[in-house]
Amino acid sequence: DNGGAGYTSSWAKFYLCILGLMSWKSHNSTPCEMFLLPRWFPFHPGRMWCHARMVYLPMSWLYCKRWVYPHADQDPLIKELREELYEEKWNDVDWYKYRTTVAEMDNYSPVNPIMTCIQYGLSIYENSKFFEPIRNALRERAYPFVEEYLHAEDEQTNYVDIGPVNKVLNTLISFAVSGNTPGPTFLRHAARVGDYLWVAEDGVKMQGYNGSQCWDTSFFLQALCEGGMGDLFGTTVEKGLSFLERTQILSTEVSRSTEAYRYERPKYRERFFRHVSEGGWPFSTSAHGWPISDCTGEGLKAVLCLQKLDRIKQGISEGRIREVTDKRLRDAVNVILELQNPDGGFATYENNRGFGWFEWLNPSEVFGDIMIDYSYAECTMASLTALREFHDIYPLHRSSEIKSSLRRGASFLKSIQREDGSWYGSWACCFCYGTWFGVEGLVAAGERTDSKEIRKACEFLIKKQCKNGGWGEDFRSCYNKSYAETNMELYGDSSGACVVNTSWAILALVKGGMGGSEEVKRGVEYLMGRQLKSGDWTQEGISGVFNRSCGITYTAYRNVFPIWALGRYESWRKVEEEDAIEAEAEEK
Repeated sequence: DNGGAGYTSSWAKFYLCILGLMSWKSHNSTPCEMFLLPRWFPFHPGRMWCHARMVYLPMSWLYCKRWVYPHADQDPLIKELREELYEEKWNDVDWYKYRTTVAEMDNYSPVNPIMTCIQYGLSIYENSKFFEPIRNALRERAYPFVEEYLHAEDEQTNYVDIGPVNKVLNTLISFAVSGNTPGPTFLRHAARVGDYLWVAEDGVKMQGYNGSQCWDTSFFLQALCEGGMGDLFGTTVEKGLSFLERTQILSTEVSRSTEAYRYERPKYRERFFRHVSEGGWPFSTSAHGWPISDCTGEGLKAVLCLQKLDRIKQGISEGRIREVTDKRLRDAVNVILELQNPDGGFATYENNRGFGWFEWLNPSEVFGDIMIDYSYAECTMASLTALREFHDIYPLHRSSEIKSSLRRGASFLKSIQREDGSWYGSWACCFCYGTWFGVEGLVAAGERTDSKEIRKACEFLIKKQCKNGGWGEDFRSCYNKSYAETNMELYGDSSGACVVNTSWAILALVKGGMGGSEEVKRGVEYLMGRQLKSGDWTQEGISGVFNRSCGITYTAYRNVFPIWALGRYESWRKVEEEDAIEAEAEEK
């Protein structure tokens, strides 16, 4: 009904071409010579968001080589698929017509007319005999740099690579450059394929990352500490700190002994468009090697709260636990400060190097907002809260810069708050999540809880509360960019509420000075009522997202955030009780 394989999106077409299931004539030009452009050029690929850049880097090599699975014509499975995937017979397919076709269901981010014109121009460049000499000459110059860049990415990430898409393509190129044989580089790649595999109830899958280990761990450890449970779970917090100590990028003796550390030198960071890495924390593991602002912020906060615990202090003094030293904490702050954009917000992996109009040149069709590294509410909150907590303990280190950063970050958060009081969440579903981050970030930056911005945010959340006391928000919020008040009943409870969104709302409301409200009390009762006898909470709908249209299953969220929300509320309640007792005593 959707036209067959010729109507799939451009990235899928790319893989079909590689497998010998589509002619390269059906794929738009991806010229590797674009990496030869001068650095000042407005659309140099080094200005792109790293996830897009690191995918189009190997794509450009494979496209220009027109590489195809060597045994495609002899492989019986390929032969069968060739007859099944298209409405026409394989030998009758007009390959050129599929260059711009895409099914409506896949066309989430339609190619801009400007990019369509560029693609037509590049088609002439690719197929004209007139341009053949210069095209070939440029590509012969570009191949060595692209291969060097691919090798640098492999070594900096210990052959994990930034994500599963470029992981597969980089692995394939390592096979191709060895004469279509499994050489040493290919074998190193093959050893890390398992990092991405996930065995689920319905079979083996390829993950969207090599895990979320550091991210989930940082959140959970903060939840324990804020709920006053850190010293109650001594073994857990000790293991947690040890994990975070080992995971800080290029900060241990082991990580400094790898080839990855060589690329931290300024000349290599400049050559391969990399931001400073040393001292940051990743989304997943140290081996991955790409620090992110929010992961660094959450990792830093987790370490700071853990190293205040008596159990941890004792373990460090006895030599059982490695301390994250002051120097390493300062390195983390350095990474965070360097990631603040001119608009005051914080980007993900790198500062924004491009322009908004780059999205006009987005050729992917299925992803939105992938061309540059934007400032995000979530990255800004994680960075501001980390800087605030660090500054409270180390007030003399880069004091003026941190204070300035907090002011600029608060201004950015205010500037992107919606009229209804919410913030759009770019990395989870969606407005409950974004609004929690917005409130948390403003409070960390010194905003009073009775300010109009925080009051509006709390009012927004209160309006979205379900009748049973919970909150729920369907994944459609992410790609429609408007609050989806229905459909969550398919994944949460019959009222459309779920435990993760409810937890985010409670965290925001308590932080925003609404801990004593009836809405928070009902939300807490909802979470307690949904807990299973085992202590677990039920896995519900999709809670994570990236690039607006790709869902992420975070299985830890169903436990981490209810624990955090209940712990924050209980800590607030105890303080209120103590204040009341103290006030009563003073009156007497």
